[in-house]
Amino acid sequence: MQFKLIMAMVEDRLTDDVLEAARTRGATGATVITSVRGEGLRPEKTFLGLDLTSARDVVLFLVAAPRAREILEAIEVAGSFDDNPGSGIALQIEIEDAVGLKSQLAALQHEIEEEI
Repeated sequence: MQFKLIMAMVEDRLTDDVLEAARTRGATGATVITSVRGEGLRPEKTFLGLDLTSARDVVLFLVAAPRAREILEAIEVAGSFDDNPGSGIALQIEIEDAVGLKSQLAALQHEIEEEI
């Protein structure tokens, strides 16, 4: 089975919405890395020169390749990435190989058996 890694950088208040959206489209699990920091095109500063960045999370999903685009689009909608600049980004990367998925493989195969 081929996999893709979807990586989403989201405002921490949107993490649960992004997780739920991905699950409804076929993601079987996720890893959340909390309290990361990032900057956009123009870093926002307060009048005292302090950073104005909000707390962010990185959410990692290892998903079946046939479902990756659908999951990525659901994440974009849940996080309003295109509607609200600075709310987050998501991307997908092709995975050559993966181990440790034995418990999830049966669920993944059943979920996408019609597509492969």
